[in-house]
Amino acid sequence: MQRYFSIGIVVFILFLVDFYVFQAIKTVSQNLSTSTQRIIYFVHWAVFVITAGTFALASFTRGTPPDAFKTYLASTLFIIFASKLVVVLFLFVDDTLRLGKVVFNNVNSGETTFDPSRSKFLSQMGLMVAAVPFSAFIYGMVKGAYDYRVKRVTLRILNLPAAFDGFRMLQISDLHTGSFTSTEPLKEAVRLINKQEADLVFVTGDIVNNVATELTPHVDALKEIRAKQGVFSVLGNHDYGDYVSWESPEKKAGNLQTLINTQRSMGWDVLLNENRLIEKDGEYISVLGVENWGNRVGFPKYGDLNKAYSGSENSPFKVLLSHDPSHWDGEINQKYPDIDLTLSGHTHGMQFGVNIPGLKWSPVQYVYKQWAGLYKRGQQHIYVNTGLGFIGYPGRVGFLPEITVFELKKA
Repeated sequence: MQRYFSIGIVVFILFLVDFYVFQAIKTVSQNLSTSTQRIIYFVHWAVFVITAGTFALASFTRGTPPDAFKTYLASTLFIIFASKLVVVLFLFVDDTLRLGKVVFNNVNSGETTFDPSRSKFLSQMGLMVAAVPFSAFIYGMVKGAYDYRVKRVTLRILNLPAAFDGFRMLQISDLHTGSFTSTEPLKEAVRLINKQEADLVFVTGDIVNNVATELTPHVDALKEIRAKQGVFSVLGNHDYGDYVSWESPEKKAGNLQTLINTQRSMGWDVLLNENRLIEKDGEYISVLGVENWGNRVGFPKYGDLNKAYSGSENSPFKVLLSHDPSHWDGEINQKYPDIDLTLSGHTHGMQFGVNIPGLKWSPVQYVYKQWAGLYKRGQQHIYVNTGLGFIGYPGRVGFLPEITVFELKKA
């Protein structure tokens, strides 16, 4: 009964939004022929019916793996709905102005006549402005999801051993292999990764969306990733199966172990609160890797940084792989000032925002202080990779899928 009630409330809200937007459509189309108006009205309400039906169906099939058609249909309907909210904003401004006019007339002349006609200009503006995010999101699905970009970052480190001057480390993050309906895009990503000829490759978590078997179809492609001194990975919040209803704790634990074993079979060194020494010309740096550790409500703290750190104390340069960037302020820079570089992912840049020279904005910045790119405090750095894959919305706008190459230079 609770589920039916919840579905009813959401469908009612969808109806209210569509009814409100319908007023703008009627205003803008009032000079068109009757037959054209009928077609426009039919399409508008047909989209509402499809949206409501899709939402209701999804509510009853929650937890089942989505296929490509369902994913793209749901995303398109969500984009349409989100664009309608822009129209609602303009209509609200129109209603506020009309109400203000009534109040003004009543105060000055005692007249209380309410003009029911809407501003055609504001209705047109609302529909035109709404077309901008709609077009951007659609383009993000068609093109942005697989528009891989190689970013290059030079880090100047005071305590870097001389042998590691010019050393190249490559990071990818948030593959979310369960979102890929084909292996071809990942093959292209691997080609770009290998073209960089990195000394080390790091994969900073969220290999899958929910279950280990999502990785299986892509093993042959991903195992081709090459690095001169190894490929290292850590786990992200999605890798633990926490968002799935399991028959038993044993089933859940088995799923995690399968994911770890699969990565190891690909030649990846999965760091579970561990560290590794990397040697070059008789000098060393350390790579530390922790399990997921989130400093926000709802994200378990599986990671044990003290355990991962143990044994690396004397290493002159330390790089830490930690999926969630909230770990940096939550623990890393408070207790471990000699961890020079932290590499994280998790945020995806929300897969949407403005990312142009001089302006970087995404709604996710109001949730995470470090959310995309390089941040520095004292001699410590954190880099937040916006991810290679996607989840939920099958696209990217502004924050495109990222392969990051770091070159270490001795300061």
